[in-house]
Amino acid sequence: MTDKQDTVAGLLLAAGGGRRLGGRPKALLEHRGRPLVEHAVGVLRAAGCTRVHVVLGAQAAVVRERARLEGCVLVENPEWEQGMGSSLRAGLDSLAATPARAALVSLVDQPGIGAEAVARVLAAYKDEESLVSAAYDGVRGHPVLFGAAHWAGIAATATGDRGARAYLKAHDEAITLVECGDVAEAYDIDTEGDLSHLE
Repeated sequence: MTDKQDTVAGLLLAAGGGRRLGGRPKALLEHRGRPLVEHAVGVLRAAGCTRVHVVLGAQAAVVRERARLEGCVLVENPEWEQGMGSSLRAGLDSLAATPARAALVSLVDQPGIGAEAVARVLAAYKDEESLVSAAYDGVRGHPVLFGAAHWAGIAATATGDRGARAYLKAHDEAITLVECGDVAEAYDIDTEGDLSHLE
């Protein structure tokens, strides 16, 4: 196991209730015959994350029952309805007592982003001051990697559905952008129309 694998934890945000999908939790949407959350964990693992924390919210008990998430640390976010910011805070909090010095954050509803793109972001990790983001034709997207030195600042500003956006904007000059547009598609599964992306 490389130091990088041990030092960077995968943090999957999978708590959303799928408001625009008629209240179907995104974690439970089917992709290639399995729940989307299972697929997303597989991507993080294939990219080199040996420690994976998964933040659950909407229908968490059903997700635990249906998805094979062995070996993951499952973090329940009771405030998931407040948006992605609360899930990001819960996830970072869950990593505080671990040896992880960085969190590689991915979203459950982006199945077009595979292991190759995630591995590129992981490879750009240097130390706990690292701030790394995938980019698509130069535009910042997911996944993002937050060194531990940034966790408190991110948690303090992560509100609503904005996640770490305000923090990243304030620290724009410190972000290492890693172009992934050639190996991944950064669409979200947000609406009924987006379901066509699932296989």
